[in-house]
Amino acid sequence: MRLLTAQARVAGIAGWPVRHSRSPRIHGHWLARYGLDGAYIPLPIAPEAFVPAMRGLLAAGFAGANVTVPHKQAAFALADRLDHTARRAGAVNTLVFRHGHIEGSNTDVFGFLAGLADAGADPAAGPALILGAGGAARAASVALLDQGVPVTVTNRTEARATALAAELPGLRVLDWARRSEALADTALLVNATTLGMGGHGDPGLDFSRAARDLAVADLVYVPLETTLLAAARAHGLRCIDGLGMLLHQARPGFHAWFGVDPEVDAALRDLILADLAGA
Repeated sequence: MRLLTAQARVAGIAGWPVRHSRSPRIHGHWLARYGLDGAYIPLPIAPEAFVPAMRGLLAAGFAGANVTVPHKQAAFALADRLDHTARRAGAVNTLVFRHGHIEGSNTDVFGFLAGLADAGADPAAGPALILGAGGAARAASVALLDQGVPVTVTNRTEARATALAAELPGLRVLDWARRSEALADTALLVNATTLGMGGHGDPGLDFSRAARDLAVADLVYVPLETTLLAAARAHGLRCIDGLGMLLHQARPGFHAWFGVDPEVDAALRDLILADLAGA
């Protein structure tokens, strides 16, 4: 059992609700593995209390906090300093409290690319098609555009895709009805919608039209094998589940708060898989 000292570093995850978050398990695993003097706790904070709560944590000596729904935009506005990823993504999921200031970043960008690398996929292999136009789609778009990859986005509500493209120069928009025909010229497909989450819904793609070297990434991780990935696997395509992004996006915050760059390994993946199975 780890015992905290008066010098313990403390961080947490702010959300409303927050009980569904796997972040305490992820960071708790790393704290124990590296024997660190620190703690990571859930912080259920209502929207109207978010700003004073974060300023209170800063004053109390917290190292920082992760931020989840519905606080990512509020965190963006709150931060005294924003890094490149936060400015590009237009949202913050990680706050670092340093020298009396609140620094904001978006580690989903890092997590997305690291998850692809873990699966042996090269994001620079060719054009990418992203399904969705929300926060996850924005992070994936930023990650790939900054790698110089041609990126097209398509969404069931085209106006949202058009609005996203207007904010991210170089991002192209495709009519949702043409999503399957575009697979012939796509090297990476990313599902950044909620279709498939909890086993509900399916983006409805015809993989018989896909290029043979197409890689299919689904950012949904509950369930791990979505209907999209099952269909892609049946056509012999490389499949990448959403767990890698979830685990890797936690690394930059942990490093900033606790001073260790943690490893995403089989033990951590198995721990979170067991947690998901018991949910």
